[in-house]
Amino acid sequence: MSQKMVFFLAFSLLILAGCTWVKPTAEGEKVRVLEAKEVASCKSLGSTTATLADKVVGIKRKPQKVKKELETLARNSAADLGGDTIVATSKIVNGKQSFAVYRCVGVAQEK
Repeated sequence: MSQKMVFFLAFSLLILAGCTWVKPTAEGEKVRVLEAKEVASCKSLGSTTATLADKVVGIKRKPQKVKKELETLARNSAADLGGDTIVATSKIVNGKQSFAVYRCVGVAQEK
């Protein structure tokens, strides 16, 4: 393989590593990410685990981008479960993170 081709492939992989592959759904965009202390009055709906590739061809992706995409996946999943809020319940390990799903909006009115 020529040196130009190797450079082109390496450059392309670096560009791809910076891309955002996870997009929020319309419902997922409405789901909030909160901390555990902020959901005391919310109704628990269960949990979800988000998983994605934290490496692209052996190259580690930026931790902040991985975090954001895991939250986006969890927000999309929470919306499918009828939730409007998620709380991270684990650290990110190998591109995987768990979240608790809650419904907070309108819960006080149900009681």
